[in-house]
This record gives sequence, structure tokens and C-alpha cells, in this order.
Amino acid sequence: MVTLRQLRYLEALAETHHFGHAAQACAVSQPALSMQIKELEDELQVSLVERRKSGIEFTEQGEEVARRARTILASVRDLLDYAQHRDRVLSGSLKLGAIPSIAPYLLPVALPELQRRFPKLNLQLRETMTAMLVHELVSGDLDLILIALPIEDPEVETLHLFDDKFILAARATRENARLRHATPSMLSGSRLLLLEEGHCLRDQALSFCRMLTPEARDSFGASSLSTIVQMVANGYGITLLPEMAIGSEVHRGSDIRLLRFAAPEPKREIGLAWRRTSPRKADFVQFAQLLKDVAPRKA
Repeated sequence: MVTLRQLRYLEALAETHHFGHAAQACAVSQPALSMQIKELEDELQVSLVERRKSGIEFTEQGEEVARRARTILASVRDLLDYAQHRDRVLSGSLKLGAIPSIAPYLLPVALPELQRRFPKLNLQLRETMTAMLVHELVSGDLDLILIALPIEDPEVETLHLFDDKFILAARATRENARLRHATPSMLSGSRLLLLEEGHCLRDQALSFCRMLTPEARDSFGASSLSTIVQMVANGYGITLLPEMAIGSEVHRGSDIRLLRFAAPEPKREIGLAWRRTSPRKADFVQFAQLLKDVAPRKA
């Protein structure tokens, strides 16, 4: 009979592609993990992995079994969540993921209020990029993620929180001091500074900047908005800042000129996402309302 232990070991092996690392992640010996994988193969009567001197490679059947194992384990975690949280809203453990272009700007105002309203909640936070967050959400390693929408995944349900507008940031000059609004044409005449590949904020900004030449839009990539703002202040280019980041990244007296675009302003949608099978939707709706309550209101 296939056991949950075997599926957990297979899941770890699929994540690491290494028997030793998978065993370490599962806190068991490598021979014990290897034996369980072999027993799983015998039970299913299928070869899951090819064992080589250089490492392992999942077979086509192994990839499909691993995918189904992740789904089963996520459902088991949802079952445990239901049992533990059926009568209590936002209590116990909640594993939250957030992208780096949201977490530092929204969570500092949200976490104190979350603790005040729901003191029995044990929040565990993970900050990384969207693709990894969605993967960990679907696999059950995270309960809830705070991201920019949309997310195209049939296993995920989303909830829109609010819109976050993009503001043009440039080094302050006498010329732009007289301007009331930014225009798309301003983007084509300057070097656009963006986050490095993999950040959804970069993709969202580029979707608004389709008129740019590849040279203008791909000439620089940073790992943080703080670095980009410093580059802008020193005249190395311009950028599109999410409005929620301005209070933290652009300080009074800095050499930064901020310009809004005329309507319709470019924006990104901020939202929450969770597995459709999760029994904790009531928790997530409450969490969403809290985020809406604390989000800075902009004119």
C-alpha cells in the first residue's frame, strides 16, 4: 500500500533531485529514504527515477507521480488545517508568502494590526519571487501568498485587494520641476532602470513601456528598489515606482522628482491567492480585509 511517508519522501526527492539532500530535508537516513522510494516503485510497478553516478533523473512516469503526490499531500495538509482551524478565525499557524516589491511596504503597517486583532495567530513569513511562491502554495508549503495579479493557475483562487499605481521617478531638474504630469514619451528618451529578471514588477513596468527599444529597457537590472532609487537620484536614469514604495524609498529633501501620469494611470493589482482546496477561506477573507484597512490611502 502506498503511504503518505513514501509520498513525502518522493516530494522531497522531486524538490532536490538528490537522495542525500532529500533525506536531510526529511530528517531520515539516505538508505531509509532510498528504500521507501524503491518500495513505492514496486507498489506502483513503475520506475520513478533513473539512478546515475552524476545524480538522479525523474522518468516521465516519475514526474507525473511526483505531481500527483504533491496534490495529495497538499490535500492532506488542507485536511489538517480544517481540523485545527474549523472553529477559530486566524489562529494557529499561517504560512504567508509575499513578493519583495510588496512585503517591505505593506507588511510593516499590517503586522502590528494583525497581532492586535488576532493575537493567537502564529504567522510565518516567506519572501521570494512570484513563480516560487505559486509553486510552494500549490505544493502546500505555503497557505497564502500576497502578490501582484493575475495568476494563471487552475489550482489557485485569488482575491483583489487594491490597485497600486506607478509613479515616474526621475532626478530633479529645472526642466521637470515645471511639469505637472509624466507622459509615456518621457520613457523613450531616458534609460529605464528596473528590477532584474524574475521580478513580476519588471514585467508589469515593461508591459506599460512597450514603445521602448530593447537597449533602453534592458540596460540595467537591480535586486531592490532601494538601489534603483539611488541610481535615479544620481542621474543614471528614470524608473517606475509602485506608489506603495514611495514613502519608504523616496525621502524628503532627496533629489528625486515624482510625476504621476495622466489618467488612465498605469497600475498593478495587489491581491491574495490560496489553494482552491484550502478550508481556510474565511481566514483569508479576514486577512484581506485587514490589509485593505491598513493600506495607505492615496488621492
